[in-house]
Amino acid sequence: MQTRAHVVGRDREVAAITGALAHTRESRGGAVFLTGEAGIGKSRLARFAAGQAFDEGMRVLKGRGTTIGPMVPFRPIAEALLGLFRGEPPDDSALGPYKPVLGTLIPEWHDHRSTTESVVVLAEAVLRLLASVARKTPCLLVLEDLHEADAETLAVVEYLADNLEDQPVLLLATIRTEPGNALELVHRIVQRGCGTLLELDRLSQDEVAQMTAACLESSRIPAELTDRLWTDSAGNPFVVEELLHGMVSGGMLVSGALGWQVLGELKLPVPAAFVRSVAHRTDRLGPQGREVLSIAAVLGHRFPLSVVQKVTRTDDRELLSHLHAGVAAQLVTPDEPTPDWYSFRHPLTADALLAQLTPAERAELSRRTADAVEDLHPGLPGDWCPLVAKLRFDAGSPAQAGRLFAEAGTRALAGGAAGSAVTLLDRAQRLLTDEITARADVLDTLLPALAETGEFERAFALDVTELHGLDSPRRAKLHTRLSRVAYLAGWFTEGVEQVRIARTLLGTDACDELTAQLDVNSAYLALNIPSTDRISSAAGLARQAALAADRAQLPVVACEAWQLLGIIAREQDLDEANTCFDKARALADTHRMPIQHIYALVRLAGNDWLAHGSTAALDRTHAEACRAGAITVAHNVDAILALQSVLTGDHAVAAEQIDRCLRTTARLRFHALTRYLLMAKATLAAHRGHRAETDDAIRKFEAVAKSGAQEHPLCYGLARAFCALLEENHALATQELDHALELESQNPTTFHLSGTHGIRVLLGVLDGRFGWPDYHALATASAAGMRWNRQFADLAHAVLLGRDDRCGEALAAFERAQEAAALYPMARHLGVRLVAPEASGWGDPVTWLRSSEEYFHQTGIAAVASACRGLLRQAGAPVQQRRSGTEQVPRQLRGHGVTVREFEVFVLLADRMGNKAIGTRLHISPRTVEKHVASLIAKTGQPDRESLSAYAAALSR
Repeated sequence: MQTRAHVVGRDREVAAITGALAHTRESRGGAVFLTGEAGIGKSRLARFAAGQAFDEGMRVLKGRGTTIGPMVPFRPIAEALLGLFRGEPPDDSALGPYKPVLGTLIPEWHDHRSTTESVVVLAEAVLRLLASVARKTPCLLVLEDLHEADAETLAVVEYLADNLEDQPVLLLATIRTEPGNALELVHRIVQRGCGTLLELDRLSQDEVAQMTAACLESSRIPAELTDRLWTDSAGNPFVVEELLHGMVSGGMLVSGALGWQVLGELKLPVPAAFVRSVAHRTDRLGPQGREVLSIAAVLGHRFPLSVVQKVTRTDDRELLSHLHAGVAAQLVTPDEPTPDWYSFRHPLTADALLAQLTPAERAELSRRTADAVEDLHPGLPGDWCPLVAKLRFDAGSPAQAGRLFAEAGTRALAGGAAGSAVTLLDRAQRLLTDEITARADVLDTLLPALAETGEFERAFALDVTELHGLDSPRRAKLHTRLSRVAYLAGWFTEGVEQVRIARTLLGTDACDELTAQLDVNSAYLALNIPSTDRISSAAGLARQAALAADRAQLPVVACEAWQLLGIIAREQDLDEANTCFDKARALADTHRMPIQHIYALVRLAGNDWLAHGSTAALDRTHAEACRAGAITVAHNVDAILALQSVLTGDHAVAAEQIDRCLRTTARLRFHALTRYLLMAKATLAAHRGHRAETDDAIRKFEAVAKSGAQEHPLCYGLARAFCALLEENHALATQELDHALELESQNPTTFHLSGTHGIRVLLGVLDGRFGWPDYHALATASAAGMRWNRQFADLAHAVLLGRDDRCGEALAAFERAQEAAALYPMARHLGVRLVAPEASGWGDPVTWLRSSEEYFHQTGIAAVASACRGLLRQAGAPVQQRRSGTEQVPRQLRGHGVTVREFEVFVLLADRMGNKAIGTRLHISPRTVEKHVASLIAKTGQPDRESLSAYAAALSR
């Protein structure tokens, strides 16, 4: 008999898979989930899909849930992606900062300098890699046995299912219909329309007959055989195959001249029939062969030969002999392409082997296997640690198993797999019931793991006070952990309470190691709880933390403290802020902490941008973040650069940058960055003078922002107030700026462009609310020296100087403002429009207003352009008519107030034509031409007609 993977009775499923593959080749990918009981044919259909995809020229990648023992983070995804490297490596040029992130899964791309990002970022990296590969060749990603997969793999699967719609990639996954996280996830995905669910039913009696005929390669099958197979298998295809194999190998079913015949009585009770079938085949392998497969079953559905050989003490030849016999008996199969690894042909085979062992036999084999793994792999690197933890548990050593599960959980958290860490640490905590100190160690890691996964309530549900007998410092450490969890959750009051408990437990003789982390947590909490002294309180705590961390040699805590000190100092002194960030960077470099290094760099670059308006340092930081795979930092810089494009008037570029970043941050669930980008989008709409779009963006911002979000003042000062000014509604602009100031006073902010120290100062001076004392109080702060604010503060200074008849100083202050405003054309022209009525005694308001009127006319800001024309009329200056064809007049002539008709005369003057000839050409009188020429001479500043003609000729060239 020749057994093969036959697809029988699955017409509906085959059609769905074929259609999904066709859509994928048209760049309309998606996700298909095959569910059903064990042996129902999920893997059979997956192999069918892979074969069809391969025949149609698609790239096929395969991974499987768990390899050995308990779940291992990302293993199915890593296994599938490694298939890309078995031939020509994929092109990584389009991955950018996501390539280092993939080092978690792909050893060839691992870089010790790269940072650990969230699972969502890793999922985005996987999506981009698959999309990059699929642009050349459409891909089928097959992930089997997701019911065995870890939480991180399931998170990646969910992310892919949500985002494959427009990619030439099809995800095909198999899951047993057993209650669990995987099945719940699939139902959620299907419910929101991001995947197709194919539930496999058992075969009908006719389908069992078809399958039997196909397996036996004969149409002449005894009716009693198909009846018995249908009854005993209950329509499960795998059991059908196994029963047939058992009958053939046992001599019950033989092939003759008249076809297949049944010898003797056909009696196979179920489900014991399948277990007996496996037992019968293993018995034929002999005692040593049975032991080899039993040890393999203890290891899991896949197993390495090195461990089996160590336990059995057999030589290579003998071991391979037993394995080849197992292959011949269709019990095991080589696990290609992994060398020296085998797997059971079906998970039920391993379960059947284990069912034959007594509890004592299984415990003994588990103990021997654990010993062998520890001998072969000292320190239990990688996947071996959770495997040996499971083996120790099966061997009846819960304490040993608990400590190993705790170690595996700690490693998983360090590797960014917080979900797996929680699972492993939960198991460790349950096993270490009698070891108080060990349980405290587990909680010390479990609490931050729960914070990473967002399970804040569950973290606080863990009652650390029940650890009776634990000394006060250890209990204080756990409460310190809880204070950090509370800060991350935004539960600042609860965080302060946890700090209080920890300080009470520590008393006055606390060591620096404990007080450093406690102080830095207190500092961050203090900064977020409104009070009159929150800034000074947070700064004092952060300084204490930095000093204690330095004494205790806690570089991570010290970096956190110096970064916070830099953020606080930024409002008062940018140089001091830079000094703090430099200290954080030096610590990060000394102790090889790449993420801390990059955060320090981006804050230094941010200070350079605020002070000088330069993005050169931000560009360098962005490149370094990309090299290190620091995706969050890279997108932070992208968001700042998008806002810079808004402020510098590159509105089309800004719109593209903001929309692109928003799509990514929304997909990655970077809520803080999404808030910042929505603020930038509101600012862009406001700087275009689009009131409805501004309000819509702010509504979206407020829908996702918590009360007290640091970007909130910017929505009023940088967006709404600016829009009001472009509408010439100065009273509304003042109200919006006052509201921004109120928001800043209620909640601290690390953003300083809301206008408090810039445009609000100018408007306050112009409307008489602010005099010299107010100016000095507001304009001498560090924030007023930031380039965007400085342009307005210097204009306010010029107005105050002009009012004191200090004309030379006023003009110098105005010129300094123009220098600062050179990067920001709209703000520069708006500032000119605002101060021009004050500048008649010390400036050239007519020239300034003509330039600004031209700018606002060209940018479509009609209200300000009209206001500029009104001010020109009040000054007695001629105002050009805005008629059709104005855009044909060169900008330098429009700046002089040259009209369309005057420009027509100007063009003909280039050919040295006389008044009569020009009049004839333009159908106007020579006298009218003479008036236009005189006006042109006055407006352009030329001494005579000859010079005007030469100027016209030069300009035409």
